[in-house]
Amino acid sequence: MFTYKIDEEISLKLPEIADADHVFELTDNSRDHLREWLGWVDMTKRVEDTKAFIQLSRKGYIENKSLTTFILYKGEIAGTAGYNEIDWTNKVAYIGYWLGEGYQGKGIMTRVAKALTDYAFTGLNLNRVDIKAAYENTKSRAVPERLGFVEEGRIRQAEWLYDHYVDHVVYGMLKAEWKK
Repeated sequence: MFTYKIDEEISLKLPEIADADHVFELTDNSRDHLREWLGWVDMTKRVEDTKAFIQLSRKGYIENKSLTTFILYKGEIAGTAGYNEIDWTNKVAYIGYWLGEGYQGKGIMTRVAKALTDYAFTGLNLNRVDIKAAYENTKSRAVPERLGFVEEGRIRQAEWLYDHYVDHVVYGMLKAEWKK
């Protein structure tokens, strides 16, 4: 099993089918919390839906198009984070993430996003990392802001969430800026 240790509390691991029950339970227990900002929650109704997500994630990894990981916090799966897409032509990684409700407020996602950003620049030799978040999702937006990402713009009505559109804010970090 591949793991990437971030610190004494947090590591990342590649998704495995054996994780499906736990990840589905985490999703199900955090359903109301996650649904506010994530459009896929209502489509995740059974463990089989989580298994399909894991298979798709592994396919993206094998094809070198993405990297989805499960976040381990003190040995327990707490959420997911990774590169939703890797654009090798333009050397850009697009980070996405979510945490189960009980894992909020511990600084987990900031540490994970920092490690993913560092790995994109030092391990993958990319030039840019982007993070998008819904304009009103202040917790998600706080992550790139804490890490010094530049707020580059607002995309109006970027995503349909169940019954309304939400704007997205785009944050970017360049390799030359990260080194400083």
